[in-house]
Amino acid sequence: MKRTYFGTDGVRGPYGGPVVNEAFASRLGEAAGRWAGGRGRVLIGRDTRASGEALMLAVAAGLAAAGLEPVSLGVVPTPAVARAVRASNAVLGVVITASHNPAADNGIKFFAGTGIKLTDEDEVLIESLIPNGARAPLASLHVENGVSDYVAIACGLLPAGSLAGWRIVLDTANGATCGTSPVVLRALGAEVIAIGNEPDGRNINSGVGSEHPEKLAEKVRASGARLGVAHDGDGDRCILCDETGAVLDGDEVLTLLALHALSEGRLATSTLVITVQSNLGVDAAINAAGGQVARTSVGDRYVIERMLADGATLGGESSGHIICADTAPTGDGLVAALKVMEVMLATGRPLSELRKGLRKFPQATGNLKLREKRELAECAALVSEIGALEAELGAQGRVLVRFSGTEPKLRLLVEGPTGAAVASGIERLSRAAAVDLQVI
Repeated sequence: MKRTYFGTDGVRGPYGGPVVNEAFASRLGEAAGRWAGGRGRVLIGRDTRASGEALMLAVAAGLAAAGLEPVSLGVVPTPAVARAVRASNAVLGVVITASHNPAADNGIKFFAGTGIKLTDEDEVLIESLIPNGARAPLASLHVENGVSDYVAIACGLLPAGSLAGWRIVLDTANGATCGTSPVVLRALGAEVIAIGNEPDGRNINSGVGSEHPEKLAEKVRASGARLGVAHDGDGDRCILCDETGAVLDGDEVLTLLALHALSEGRLATSTLVITVQSNLGVDAAINAAGGQVARTSVGDRYVIERMLADGATLGGESSGHIICADTAPTGDGLVAALKVMEVMLATGRPLSELRKGLRKFPQATGNLKLREKRELAECAALVSEIGALEAELGAQGRVLVRFSGTEPKLRLLVEGPTGAAVASGIERLSRAAAVDLQVI
């Protein structure tokens, strides 16, 4: 059964629109409460968006109407909520966030009592339970500290004082990690140069964060930092910058971590789990080192599902979702950054050298903004062009075309033998898409 409201990462859209508003939030909260059994505590966190508190109180009203006890953790990273749910035996976790989207958007995503995101089947069931009537938002919520335990556990991932003498540029995207990541890095001895650390409710992800690493790279070069770290608005992503100012994406981070773990015999089942979006160079690097790669659909929750099925402990996405399942139940940008620093400490090698383990295939991407999404099978010109391009590339490349699960966009990816070939491929796909779709 097809989902109507849920995308690849919860329910998301413009705040005040037909879905992301207080009335629907309360209805969705009540449906989730019914699905969870109508009994127990629910932990709710949010990012720094101005709309976050109102949506939180609306969701909480629905949860309370279903018989659950909602508790606010305040402004906290998404992975802090996932960890707290699992540690406290709560029946459900909720995060009010639109992740890397602009401040005008917001969203709602859920975690089961295990700290893991819900399955497609779970979300279909919740949608079937959505009531017709909305509940009035609660006036207030019981508040608990959602930061201290998370910070303490993160501090314990590296030896005390191990980052003494390190200068690190940290971009917290004016989001949920402003009160966590800098605290941890400084507690471990690092000198932190902070950017994107002045949230005002309207500037989350605005020219900063994992989607905009340019300022991070510039500041690393100017300050002589050892590395740079950028999160997205809710803190489940990690994009790094080496000491030269060159940006590493999630594929490079995952390959670095997997190769080091393989070299020490510590990569569970010798498997790295990635998505169809990741570069083919990841497969080549891991296979050459004696490991294997498993691929999933785009979405960190699909990665986690495959990791659980295969017994793997490392996986993620090129976008910077890195899941270290031996440490955290979901993608955690801070944990990923600390794991990379652990490799740097263990090897004594700078990030600019460690990243060389991945030799990427030439790749080009495109994101076409649409008036509305359609089924790909209905796009005859685009489907025809995809087939023609795949036939031309053969085993030397691949084509990936998909509609975004969180935005009205068509995402294009082409890998091939040369930069010119992939650039031409993206241009051909874009022209074909314009025949079938209303591209803005």
